[in-house]
Amino acid sequence: MKKLMVGMALTATLATAVTPGFGSIGGNQGKAYAATVTYKVTASKLNVRSGAGTNYGIIGSVVKDQMLSVVSKSGSWYKINYNGRTGYVSSDYVQASGTTTPPAESTTYTVTASTLNVRSGAGTSYASIGSVTKGQKLSVVSKSGSWYKINYNGRTGYVSSDYVQASGTTTPPAESTTYTVTASTLNVRSGAGTSYASIGSVTKGQKLSVVSKSGSWYKINYNGRTGYVSSDYVQASATASPKLVVDSFKTLGNAQQVILVTADNYDTKSAKIQTFEKVDGKWKQVLTANGVLGQKGFALSKKEGDMESPTGKYTIGTAFGRYENPGTKLPYQKITANDVWVDDSKSSLYNTWQQKPANGRWTSAENMDIPAYDYGFVINYNESRTPGNGSAIFFHVGTNYTAGCTATSKEQVVSILKWLNPEKNPVIIQSPVSELDKY
Repeated sequence: MKKLMVGMALTATLATAVTPGFGSIGGNQGKAYAATVTYKVTASKLNVRSGAGTNYGIIGSVVKDQMLSVVSKSGSWYKINYNGRTGYVSSDYVQASGTTTPPAESTTYTVTASTLNVRSGAGTSYASIGSVTKGQKLSVVSKSGSWYKINYNGRTGYVSSDYVQASGTTTPPAESTTYTVTASTLNVRSGAGTSYASIGSVTKGQKLSVVSKSGSWYKINYNGRTGYVSSDYVQASATASPKLVVDSFKTLGNAQQVILVTADNYDTKSAKIQTFEKVDGKWKQVLTANGVLGQKGFALSKKEGDMESPTGKYTIGTAFGRYENPGTKLPYQKITANDVWVDDSKSSLYNTWQQKPANGRWTSAENMDIPAYDYGFVINYNESRTPGNGSAIFFHVGTNYTAGCTATSKEQVVSILKWLNPEKNPVIIQSPVSELDKY
């Protein structure tokens, strides 16, 4: 908000609420709870916006001496209860008369990577909506797995928690945690305090999806809208971890890392790529990304030049790239201008990495010094080198389709290369979803 209102000041007093009849909870009547913080407007007129920034729309205004019910603070903005809905006012024009400060709605973190993508969702499979740079401060709202939800240019974005660091020790609340109601009946209120209206109730044993905590109140998803319940009457549920697809696989042997490439059917070139790692005897999912297969999808029976990707379970061979080793633990070979992969079925060197000139050793070979092979690794397909059964099957960079390989973005390829550890006997499984029970 531009400071056009010179000389404005606001005073406030902290208000508490007593709950002589809080829901139908026995034995707790008369207990005092911290409600919201009440502020008094001294400006002649102050805009109320739909979000914490001047780029958000104006939903109304408040005037001098009007009392505001402040729920929390987000940067330089106060979140308020305004005519039954959520609004925001600039904190430049409000000031508590006491020492109490509303709880911070977000936590500030600092970017540690040189450049970090901001994505539309909590995962690398989501589109990039921009980027932030080293040293930049981020307003982190919550955490979802290994991703932080942030306020980014007036919209919601997500960044990997691996590349940001809290300025303090505060950890954002989990984006969605399941809690169980312990009271016989518990009011759900429109804001974080007993001064807010009840919008319904929940009962003992009911599961709640808790988004965040504000003081002694939990923010929950309630019948499609936001509600608040007292944290005194709910407790975290002990929930079992969801079963992963790899938990049902019977053919993994001593593999402790799995790359799973799936497609909806044989004929699609679009694929889902997931990585899993066994930690302390339990499988954990590491990554999910979008990928592509051969132009004609998966092969029922792979043949040379069919533009189809082979199905099956394979070990992982040499990593390669046109640049220096990005940090993989796999054996790594830097590609030169003379490197080729022989695809001549009649050659004794069929399905092997060689160097030009051919000198009569083959009649056709695939050039390795191309952008698709900026980074990648060999999928150990047709290791017997049976003529005509297919050659040069790689995991590499690409976003459209391949001639029979599997591909994804360069960022994901590098991430997977860094993750792969030959000591964990990694394998790659490629299959239509309907045939995963083979593994």
